[in-house]
Amino acid sequence: MFCTKGNFGSPVLIVHDTALTMHKSNSTPKTRNIGVLLFEQFSNHALANAVEPLRAANSLARQNLYDWQFLGIENGTVTSSSGLPVTPDDTLSNHPGGELLLALPSYGFRDQGTPQTLRALRAARTRFKQIAGLDMGSWLLAKAGLLDGQRATIHWDELTHFAERFPEVEVREDRYIGQGPILSCGGASTTMELMLDLIGQHHGTMLRLEVAALFMHGERDPAEIAPVRMGDNQVVQAAVAIMRRTTEAPLPLEAIAKRLGLGLRAMEKHFISATGQSPRSVYLSLRLGVARRLVEQTRQSVTEIATRCGYEDPSALTRAFRREFGMTPRDMRKSLS
Repeated sequence: MFCTKGNFGSPVLIVHDTALTMHKSNSTPKTRNIGVLLFEQFSNHALANAVEPLRAANSLARQNLYDWQFLGIENGTVTSSSGLPVTPDDTLSNHPGGELLLALPSYGFRDQGTPQTLRALRAARTRFKQIAGLDMGSWLLAKAGLLDGQRATIHWDELTHFAERFPEVEVREDRYIGQGPILSCGGASTTMELMLDLIGQHHGTMLRLEVAALFMHGERDPAEIAPVRMGDNQVVQAAVAIMRRTTEAPLPLEAIAKRLGLGLRAMEKHFISATGQSPRSVYLSLRLGVARRLVEQTRQSVTEIATRCGYEDPSALTRAFRREFGMTPRDMRKSLS
């Protein structure tokens, strides 16, 4: 079931810019307002992959990093290709604008480029800092003249035809375009990739990895990975996948690096480059993140939680927990009751 707002509720803890788990901070990141423009026969899969990462980011951050509204060109219910009805909050023309507009046409997109739609998209460009064409969205954006001289991609079934129809667009075979005033991606899975990229741009690599982990996005068997071909983010993602599976019995960092076919120093360089943190710090944050979830969601004792998170001594967990979250596990549990 889709909610029509991105509100998560009152914050409990404040997110640190690049932390995997939530640190205390004196500043609160601004809420980014996002419009989600739906057309008849939109892809329900693409819609879920657009808004669920935003919902997850809010949940992990314990605050409202993103707020979104569903929009239509006209008032009235819009139905997905699989029959899911969504009633938009408002029309695009009435929306005041914000950080990002996600345009999501799928089937029937050629017939949806009406004068009314094209006018509304051109007007929206002045109110939104960025516009993203999801699935077949680039077709409508190009027809509105918003992609002239811009890089863009689209669903690969339409890539050749799109390039022929709009020669003024710099058409790429990329999975997504995540930089510039006009963004684009070509389908449901690439929608997830684009949204994760944006979360990383806004709030740091570690929150992006944490959101991706909730959907098991990018999880791979380390034996399948060729480290020579991996960039910083890929190395960190692979290492974090191993760390997640070993929070109860933490591995030496050297062992993790070896499983990735790397030396420890090489892995450390990848982590510093991608996250600004050492592998040891990230591993610790992961373990404490598990501890926080167990404190919040279970009635396990601190001793049991310590064991689940790789601590032989519950007092050691309590000290680390206080440093990370500003309160002890017992105090956090009391604050939630």
